[in-house]
Amino acid sequence: MKLAFSTLGVPGLPVRDVVHLAATHGYHGVELRAHPEEPVHPGIGPGERADVVREFRDAGVEILAVAGYTRVAAPGDDEPVLTDIRALLDLARDLGAPFVRVFPGGDTDQPPGEADATAARRLGVAAEYAAGLGVRILLETHDSHRTGADATRVLGVVGHRYVGALWDVMHTWLGGEQPQETYAALAPYLGYVQVKDIASADDTTPLPLGAGVLPLTECVDVLSRHHWDGWLCWEYEKRWYESVTPLPGLLARGREHLDRLLNDSA
Repeated sequence: MKLAFSTLGVPGLPVRDVVHLAATHGYHGVELRAHPEEPVHPGIGPGERADVVREFRDAGVEILAVAGYTRVAAPGDDEPVLTDIRALLDLARDLGAPFVRVFPGGDTDQPPGEADATAARRLGVAAEYAAGLGVRILLETHDSHRTGADATRVLGVVGHRYVGALWDVMHTWLGGEQPQETYAALAPYLGYVQVKDIASADDTTPLPLGAGVLPLTECVDVLSRHHWDGWLCWEYEKRWYESVTPLPGLLARGREHLDRLLNDSA
């Protein structure tokens, strides 16, 4: 498996510094948080996109994904959502990233099944555009669709190879799903896996990998047993928890922890 980290852990850091951190600490790739407060987002022009590609290429580091914030199950008109997804897909294509991340974002006040249908409809339309660019849209296990079982209610209806799943280990665990259950649900759709660690279900403040309660060993074991050979991406949510230890000082130890998990499960 290849290892990456998310720029959510180093908010606002210039691309050159992000690439240097990845290369220095032995990470194969980076998940780019695509938000206007970050250096890389859909609003940057062709020249800036080319500069980003060059920085990563010269360092031998891959761009794993463009992590957007589009909520595909949210109430409202379809077109603004589809416009956002297309912009993310265009950015990913220009950067050479294989994936775009979207959120479910369903409203708890929606009637049962409406959020599923809304998300499936939008993703089905966006899938054709994604296929033309060669970029996969991944629905993250998050918010209204926290578990693998939740996500497959949407993905099974879409039924398109350019729409898949991003397994966020924290959210499936918070949803009461065991790693084997999540893998069984998401295996036909799985793009990559986000790993992290927290103190408890009541305290989701990010911790160094291995210092919390999330079933990282079990997740890696499940993936290894099924000979899954994709990406593990460490999402350290520094952006939302400003007081936590800065990610750069944790990257070496995080890489060592993931290496141990992979070696022990081999």
